[in-house]
Amino acid sequence: MSRSPVVVAVDGPAGSGKSSVSRAASRALGYAFLDTGAAYRALTWLALERGVDTADAAAVVALLDDFSYDTVVTDEGTVVTVGGADVTSAIRDPRVSAVVSDVARVPEVRLALNDAFRRMIRASTAPGIVVEGRDITTVVAPDAEVRILLTADEAVRIARRSAELAPGAAATAEQLRERDARDSQVVDFLTAAPGVATIDSTELDFDQTVQAVVELVHDTVHDTTSD
Repeated sequence: MSRSPVVVAVDGPAGSGKSSVSRAASRALGYAFLDTGAAYRALTWLALERGVDTADAAAVVALLDDFSYDTVVTDEGTVVTVGGADVTSAIRDPRVSAVVSDVARVPEVRLALNDAFRRMIRASTAPGIVVEGRDITTVVAPDAEVRILLTADEAVRIARRSAELAPGAAATAEQLRERDARDSQVVDFLTAAPGVATIDSTELDFDQTVQAVVELVHDTVHDTTSD
């Protein structure tokens, strides 16, 4: 009898390594990968490209009418497109990071994209799918077989984010704190909900963190299939 794909939901604050760790874990597991944060960044990029004020909720919502978003996982990483245009690098630009929370906190945007994420999860033909982003464990996939809160001390997250983006830890620190503060008004990503396992990577390197995720998935899926 065929089984439904295993869903691994990964939540956590900015700079916790959700995207890179989840992507690497999905490869190690042979699962598909869905970066939900990229969708919010893609919509934010589109708003900036069209000169839309990201603080204008109605104007941002209007962009959803022709928002064509897609992600494809390759050996080199995840390719993100909007309207067929490759925006993989563009959505990581500091100008996008600075205002993406304005877009992500709009209720209509969250509802529309969350519905899209659920459709993408159901459409997956892989044996499993790793889905990462904010409120994934509680809103998007609360019934996922494996739910993980990936976190780390703020200083560690700031250092990692600075290394990813550009020199200037002070500016990066302020941006990370501001984003967490804004997003925390919409979702709780700092406290593990009931049934969600916490992986604290403060004292772990990248490979160790990926291994911790993979081992948790293997242990959980084994326990489930053994019932």
